Amino acid sequence: MQADKPIPESYWVIPGQILAGEYPTSEYNPARARQRIAAFLREGFDTFIDLTSPDDASPYEALLKQEAAELGLQIHYHRFPIGDYGLPSREQMQATLDQLDQARQQGRKTYLHCQGGIGRTGTVVGCYLVRQGLDGQQALNQLAEWWRKVPKSALHPRSPETAQQEDFVRNWPEGGRIIRP
Repeated sequence: MQADKPIPESYWVIPGQILAGEYPTSEYNPARARQRIAAFLREGFDTFIDLTSPDDASPYEALLKQEAAELGLQIHYHRFPIGDYGLPSREQMQATLDQLDQARQQGRKTYLHCQGGIGRTGTVVGCYLVRQGLDGQQALNQLAEWWRKVPKSALHPRSPETAQQEDFVRNWPEGGRIIRP
């Protein structure tokens, strides 16, 4: 049984624990933004990992905290900005993956996103799958299978979006940890 998703433009990386997708709010409609945040909170999401850069979209952290406070919930918001169509540094990717692992170990339900939920999000998900034991190509294949079930995949057939993002996943170290000499 697949766990519920608060928005259709998303997919489960680990059902009931890590969901990945597009920006969780609507910057064009404040009422819709509030509804979407409330939907995440009702579904039990308490951790948000934001891969957007400050210029990408209207920030939602204040709205998230306000909605959570009204419901008596404690939330965790973490931003690891990556430029649109870009790549993180290896250290930034490791920190992002560490945050995903920490939230999971603490039993928190996490939403991972960028703006469209395609390139940056797919890159992080791919590297996370490598950390979980897949090789880079297996991770990309699994991601492609999940992505095909997301409605916007009809317009954006690839996640990650760029060849450089795919190569980043293929070349992510086995186990996902950077080994220092």
